[in-house]
Amino acid sequence: MLMDFLIVLAVALEAYLLGSIDTGILVSKFVYHDDVRRHGSGAAGMTNMLRTFGKKAAAMTAAGDVLKGVAAVCIARWLFGYMSGQLFSQFLGIYLAAILAVIGHLKPIYFGFKGGKGVLVAAGTILAVQPVLIPFLMVVFLVCLIPTGMVSLGSITAAASYPFLTLAYGLLSGYGLHDVVVMTVGGAIMAGMVIYMHRSNLQRIREGKEYRFGKKGKDNNGTKN
Repeated sequence: MLMDFLIVLAVALEAYLLGSIDTGILVSKFVYHDDVRRHGSGAAGMTNMLRTFGKKAAAMTAAGDVLKGVAAVCIARWLFGYMSGQLFSQFLGIYLAAILAVIGHLKPIYFGFKGGKGVLVAAGTILAVQPVLIPFLMVVFLVCLIPTGMVSLGSITAAASYPFLTLAYGLLSGYGLHDVVVMTVGGAIMAGMVIYMHRSNLQRIREGKEYRFGKKGKDNNGTKN
């Protein structure tokens, strides 16, 4: 019993600490000798890295953010393999890690609790848990991005669709009720965090001032990822 609780604590801790490793800040500081948070939208996400330092910086940031989401879930799955299984299911551990990894990215302990918006970290956790959903989420993202040019709108819409896709995945895959509930609630929490962190973007969308990818202008404000 005590060992199970210690494993849960270890999973929460490793996921949060991994999530707190902000790739954008590290790349901007060690490769470009600058802090991306001083530029553009003030975010350390891929979008601001792309606008500030270019494609190579954005690619490194995206890869790092996705990989830390994958790593957090894989470590959790390994640790939960030592559980007795009496109190905590493996899905509970996986989604605990996914949620804490996103929280770590949003509020990184290493960088003054000022991070990004968790989109790519969440994508990394989904890649590790339900890779089959990635193409569907990409379609949702692109359907919103291509006509509008708004990365934020694509991210918000993809996040909003995730709990429903997760529910469908759980039911169609034949998982038990408990696991379906855990993955759906966990997915809803992750989606809610990502959408909440985009609230300033939603405000700019309503005002017609949101940044549009590939467009320049004084009202073309940035978004964070």
